[in-house]
Amino acid sequence: MEKAKSIPLQAASRVHRDQLVTLGDLQEFKEELLLSIRSIIQTNSSPAVKKWLKSYEVRKLLNISKGTLQTFRANGTIPFTKMGGLIYYDTDAINKVLAGKKFDFTPNPDSLSKKTSSRKKL
Repeated sequence: MEKAKSIPLQAASRVHRDQLVTLGDLQEFKEELLLSIRSIIQTNSSPAVKKWLKSYEVRKLLNISKGTLQTFRANGTIPFTKMGGLIYYDTDAINKVLAGKKFDFTPNPDSLSKKTSSRKKL
């Protein structure tokens, strides 16, 4: 039997195409890979929040129709910016609306008087 030759440390760390891989090597690789994936997931766990949303994104977020969104724009409930025919909404303003800080559900007195005046009195 031949004695095992001592291999210098630099030569031992080289990877060759025809090199044999042991189960221990695979287990070590798996653990390193899982640690790397976990660290990537943890650093990227907070999704990137867009500063500006388009109309369809706001409608989907608030679960409202096109008409309701138009009403919110018209009465100033949701501020918007129009650029090149597209309407953009600030994400921070939408979050305030969702938090209930900007909603004013008190009916407009003019709209109440129109509804009540159209009723017939007995």
